[in-house]
Order: sequence, then C-alpha cells, then structure tokens
Amino acid sequence: MKSDIQIAQEAKMEHIHKIAAQVGLEPEDLELYGDYKAKVKLEVLEKYKDTPDAKLVLVTAITPTPAGEGKSTTSVGLGQALNQMGHKTAIALREPSLGPCFGIKGGAAGGGYAQVVPMEDINLHFTGDIHAMSTAHNLLAAALDNHIKQGNELGIDPTRITYKRAMDMNERALRQIIVGLGGTANGLPREDGFMITVASEIMAILCLSTDLKDLKERLGRIVIGHTFDRKPVTARDLKVHGAMAALLKDAIKPNLVQTLENNPAFVHGGPFANIAHGCNSIMATRMAMKLSDIAITEAGFGADLGAEKFLDIKCRFGGLKPNAVVLVATARALKMHGGLGVKELKEENVEALEKGLENLEKHIENMQSYGLPLVVALNRFPHDTDAELQAIHDRCKKLGVEVAHSNVWAEGGKGGIELGEAVLRAMEQENNFKFLYDVEEPIKDKLEKIATRIYGADGVDYLRGVDRKIKNLEEQGYGNMPICVAKTQASLSDDPKLVGRPRNFRVSVRDITVSAGAGFLVALAGDIMTMPGLPKRPAAEGIDIDEKGKITGLF
Repeated sequence: MKSDIQIAQEAKMEHIHKIAAQVGLEPEDLELYGDYKAKVKLEVLEKYKDTPDAKLVLVTAITPTPAGEGKSTTSVGLGQALNQMGHKTAIALREPSLGPCFGIKGGAAGGGYAQVVPMEDINLHFTGDIHAMSTAHNLLAAALDNHIKQGNELGIDPTRITYKRAMDMNERALRQIIVGLGGTANGLPREDGFMITVASEIMAILCLSTDLKDLKERLGRIVIGHTFDRKPVTARDLKVHGAMAALLKDAIKPNLVQTLENNPAFVHGGPFANIAHGCNSIMATRMAMKLSDIAITEAGFGADLGAEKFLDIKCRFGGLKPNAVVLVATARALKMHGGLGVKELKEENVEALEKGLENLEKHIENMQSYGLPLVVALNRFPHDTDAELQAIHDRCKKLGVEVAHSNVWAEGGKGGIELGEAVLRAMEQENNFKFLYDVEEPIKDKLEKIATRIYGADGVDYLRGVDRKIKNLEEQGYGNMPICVAKTQASLSDDPKLVGRPRNFRVSVRDITVSAGAGFLVALAGDIMTMPGLPKRPAAEGIDIDEKGKITGLF
C-alpha cells in the first residue's frame, strides 16, 4: 500500500494558471510561487463582489481518536466528487503547522487519493505565511520589552504582561522562560514564554480580517498587558501595528493550489481548534464562494471545537451561513469511544460501537441545534463489518439523519459520489441557522451555554482569580465578544480521559484572556496548553531528503 507522500509525488499536477482558469481567474490575478502554487490578489474579492455566493458546506467530525476520522481527506474527496458530478466546486482548507508535522498529529493536506498538492510544500514552508506571522508576532514582543528598557513611558507593569512570544514548532522547554538576563543592557528580567504560532492572536486576526485595512486595525487592538494603574496597553500604543501589517502584506493573500484531480483549493490560515478558533481565513472562504457554485470548507478537530467556533465566531464575523454540514465518523473511532484500544479495532464489536455511538449522537444533536441540514459521512475501512455499519445506520435513522458511505481515501472523487449526492439533497432542506448565544450576554452566560449545550456539562467552575478577570474584562468593554474555548480535543469534556459522551461533569475554567484584535475572548479550560510538546519519538525522526531533493517519511 502506497503512503500518502508516494501518492502525492506521483500526481500529475497542472500548471496553476490552468487551475485558476477553472474558476475564472486570469494570470494577472495571481502571484506565482513556482508552477503549482500562487497567491491570489485581494483585488479579486472586489472584482467579484457582485457575483452571487456559492453554497457553503462545512465539514466537521466526531471527537477525534488515535484511529483517525479523515476530516481533511473527506473535504478534499467531497470536492473532487462534486466536480466529477459536474458541479463547479472549490475547497477552502487550513494551512498545516510545522509543529504537528514534526510531532505526532501529521499534516492537513488530506490523504490517499484525496489530497491537495504539492503535498510536501503545503506541509512544510508553503508560501511562508506562518513564518511571516511568527515574525509579526515577535516584532510586537520585541517592541514591548524595548519600550520598558527605554524608559517605559506608558507605565507598563512587567508583572501584568500577557503577550508571549511565538514560534511554529512544538517546544515544551519554552513554555515558561525568563528574558532580560545578563545585566541592564539586556533589559528588565521578567517571566515570559512562547506559544505555538498557530495559537497566536496574529493567526486569528489574519484569518478573521476582511482586507488589509481591517488587518491593520485589528493588529492595533491587540492587548499586550496592563499599566501600573491597570489600564490595557495595545499594539497601537506601542506604534508598531503598521509595521506588523507590512510584514503580513503577502501572508494575507489566500493561496491557490490543486487537488490530486486538479480541482482548485484555497489553502490559507491555520489556527488550531483546541487552543484557537480552528478555521481557515474568511478571505479564502469568500474567494471560494465567489469563484464556484459550491464551496467546501472544514473546521478543526471535533464539532464541539472547530464547528462551534466556525459557526459562532467565523460565521458571525464573515457574514456566512452554511447550507449544510457534513459530520465525519468511522466505525473504528466509534469503537474507541466505546472503550476499545487501538489493537482491538480489527475485530467486530457491535456492543462497543453502540456505546461509542453516543459520541456521534451528541455531535448530531449539537449541529441540529444550530438549525442546519446534516449528513453523516461514514469513512469505510477494510475491517468494518456489515453489523457494525448497520448499527450506525440504525442510530442515525432514529435521529433523522442521512448516512453516506465515503471511500475517497482509496478511490478519490469516485469514492465520494454517494456522499456528494447526499450533500446535494441536504442543501435543499430547510435551513434555520442561528447562533448559540447573543454576544451581548454576560461572559459567564455565554460560557455556560457552550459548556452545557455543546459539551453536555452540568455547569462551569471558575478557578481562583477568574471571576475577577471576567469582571475586569466586562468593565473594560470587552464583555460583548464571542467566546473561544481552549480545551482538549480528545473529549467533549475538558478531561481527555472521558471519551464517548461524558455525563455528570463540570468544566473548569482556569483563565480567561482577551484577543481584542481577533475580536473574541479566550477561556482556558482544563489543562490545555498553548505550546505543545514533542512525543518520545517525533515524526521528525522518520523524515528525510535525498541528494536529488526528494522528501520521504512525510506521512
């Protein structure tokens, strides 16, 4: 069986000009990065502003497990299938982070015969977007420490600085550090730390911005800490938001690549969904919607994270309304939610699967609560049995949800025809989309709704100091923002050990911060960290390159 990278390297790619032409783009609309990658100029959105929007499909999934669900693979395969069926379809995905690529999770370019290519480029440096974001992020950090060193005119309290540094790599040793050591010439010693770039507010800002002007305004609103009299200090106060925007002048432009079947794919922005909002950029999604008849996009991790944030944050800021939701599941993953280990998945176990179906059921209920038409995409694996698949069909039928089998990993677009037909039917159904909460509600009320209605918790507990922070945020005028909850992706709860559909639990919020530029509040639940670490044997150990430049071991 060929690996993903072997399949990708055997792909017959078309020149990016030919891919662009499929959606009406001219060579002058592009900035080429070689023959197979291009930036799309922002003027395209103005050029097509009066074009009717395409129908929008959101792809999400059940709570992820080590068995894998195949959300990105499904997104790509569904797009390929709909194009095969004669529907002008474009895909809008996130860019992969280097942290997971060299760590344990892997990339975000799909898999098998449902990938976006050039796969190695997309998973590694791509067009340099994330590097630019890291640099812009760290420019603000440098300006902050320099301001304090040069006299601290703003009266910034070094003990109340909330802005960390960033790098796009898993590096646990940098979670908490001391900067400014070595004497007065090196600045004021203080506690600091790093977060991974895809958790940076810069990433969220770029993905939620609508143009370059909006980007600069949002950058200026970033809160980096507080003064001695507890007033917020922003990037605008440090006068570097213009320089930060200048560093992002190219990164803000969506990237155009192609699928293995030479269909257009906009890959742009990559915030994590467990510690950020988990969606690709609004501009890339809007380009896909202006240049096609059907736009396929995805949100990270399970529907309790990515889909909730897509619907309550991205759709709110971008004025988007999905026409249908695809919820990806596998019999293997459901058996893990039923209590089985990875080594036990090849054996039939309907009892474990029935128990695990409670996880799928909860995600279905959540998506239906938004008033959206829904299809369950059932990814097939060789060891799935008829009895197991029938159990999934029976449960979904009871819930009034159509199930479509998907075999896009092995067959590409051909293996997604059944799913494509189901999605077309879903898009014709009644759509009563509504947000989970009103942003004007008190912060605690919004958190309570997310925890109880989406996670299934009994309520929310606030650890020491959080009540005061919430009060301060509301007094400072930050209370009327959406909430981005940072929690484990491995469970509906904030405890990664609670698989399936946990009950009788409470969510613990240990901190809450404002991402004023992005426009949302971040509530940290459980033990979630903004800087991941590498596993005992990171994926980097298996990645290599030969004397001709051919990369191996990258999935």
